[in-house]
Amino acid sequence: MKQNETMLNIQDNVKINYADEADTDTAGDDHLFTGIETPLRADAFEISDAEKIHNIEHHFREIMITLGLELKDDSLKGTPHRVAKMYVKEIFSGLNPANKPKIALFENKYKYNQMLVEKDITLFSNCEHHFVPIYGKAHIGYISNGNIIGLSKLNRIVQYYSKRPQVQERLTMQIGRELQEVLGTKDVAVVIDAKHMCVSTRGINDTNSATVTSFYDGKFLREHTKSEFHKYISL
Repeated sequence: MKQNETMLNIQDNVKINYADEADTDTAGDDHLFTGIETPLRADAFEISDAEKIHNIEHHFREIMITLGLELKDDSLKGTPHRVAKMYVKEIFSGLNPANKPKIALFENKYKYNQMLVEKDITLFSNCEHHFVPIYGKAHIGYISNGNIIGLSKLNRIVQYYSKRPQVQERLTMQIGRELQEVLGTKDVAVVIDAKHMCVSTRGINDTNSATVTSFYDGKFLREHTKSEFHKYISL
């Protein structure tokens, strides 16, 4: 598909009803969660990263012009390209399955059969309702069924699913389900404690609140196992 055809198709498929603007704002403030899968178009990967950067750069330039910014200024003239490249190559790179981390498991030769916890994993994502940052910590626990995963891979899984427009509930579930599939066990726990700039810098402007979401399955559904996990992440 040619680049100009793609841009036209995208524009044709976007229908804006300004009468529904109030409902749209309310849905965003109500933190609408529609499902565990990230909503993606069927043709999401039919154009290259270079084409995506070109298209986003064009449209972001129009946004800046509409806001009244002077793009001839030395400080601003490169911003559309920088933003486009950042979107595709960095903060939304988790949308592309080609960027999914390769995970290798290792035999649990130590016969370690207790809980393994990695806590305080740095998390940066973006709210899909307003495209502003979500930031905080993820805590992961699992019980080996015979295989173990390299510790850095836990960070990479969190990073991969964070680098896309997100809702925290979905992000938590995506990380939990991915760990279950990779490890071949249901015995997985995930807790995310994060702040949302859509709450702190707009709308209600509450700078103190944080959101906590959790995923528990297998042995972590047992109250004593869950309590042990909570004890570790609060140390």
